[in-house]
Amino acid sequence: MKSVKIILALILLCSLSAWATPLGSSARTVIPSDIQQIISVDYRALKNSDTAMALKAQVLPPALKEFETALRGVGINPEKDVEQLTFASYRAGKQGIKVIGVAQGQFSSAAVLKKMKLSKIKPVKYHQADVYAMSGGMQMTFLDDDTLAFGDMAALKGALDARDGYASGLDSNSQIVDLMGGVDSGPVWSVLDQQGTQNMMRSALGDASRLADYETIKKRILGSRYTMNFQSGVNFDLDVATLDSVTAGTLSTLFKAGVLYKKMSATPIEKVALDSVSVNSDSSNLQMHFKTDDKQFQSLLHSDLFAAVSR
Repeated sequence: MKSVKIILALILLCSLSAWATPLGSSARTVIPSDIQQIISVDYRALKNSDTAMALKAQVLPPALKEFETALRGVGINPEKDVEQLTFASYRAGKQGIKVIGVAQGQFSSAAVLKKMKLSKIKPVKYHQADVYAMSGGMQMTFLDDDTLAFGDMAALKGALDARDGYASGLDSNSQIVDLMGGVDSGPVWSVLDQQGTQNMMRSALGDASRLADYETIKKRILGSRYTMNFQSGVNFDLDVATLDSVTAGTLSTLFKAGVLYKKMSATPIEKVALDSVSVNSDSSNLQMHFKTDDKQFQSLLHSDLFAAVSR
């Protein structure tokens, strides 16, 4: 089971929030520098794939449901009005991890603000921004006419601090910016920082991590990025950046060992996932590729195994 979780947990990590396009300039300005992960949802691409819609319906995380509900509360229909929804989780010192959402699309700021006024919701000033209350304890502010940022007040303040120069922004984090450079022009992408990637790989490797000193290896893991698309089936590519080729090769060997070990006792549905995975290293990167057709992937969606690892 551990080896199948390697595959499905990584796919879930990405697919829960996939279907993305490059960040807009307004969205980029409100992302603080101490990023854990940036993930995006391209609702236009989502609607063009039955497989993507099935995946969204089954594994939509609570946080995304809450964001969608909050948007509807201010008169924005995510399925019709939103083109791109971006989430950035960042470290906010003693406050822990905070998440900021940015919605871009064909909605009218004037119409939304009119609805706020009719609902007698008055803005609160923070720097130069008018911040409005949304449902579920969230707050929102417009970044431009068709882009709004939202989250809890602490998260939104951190984002506005970055935009207005009171705190470091995304562009000061060269490691994350470098990771983005390899994927952010694609239809689907996300990046994860060093600490997040280290934890992800430990969980993904499972028992295989005991075959070597992972606590030593993990220090040489730098970050990760992925691309995913639903054209001609499901294609998922994960790159884990490491310090050197030796580390990448060691991780590749561990990953392959876990997959081979599980194949010896895998059920048919588990083999569908395992047989669709290839792992290798290229220079200082670990590379994992998953490819399957729509029918096979949708069969995985309805399996007990997929349900277990998507909780």
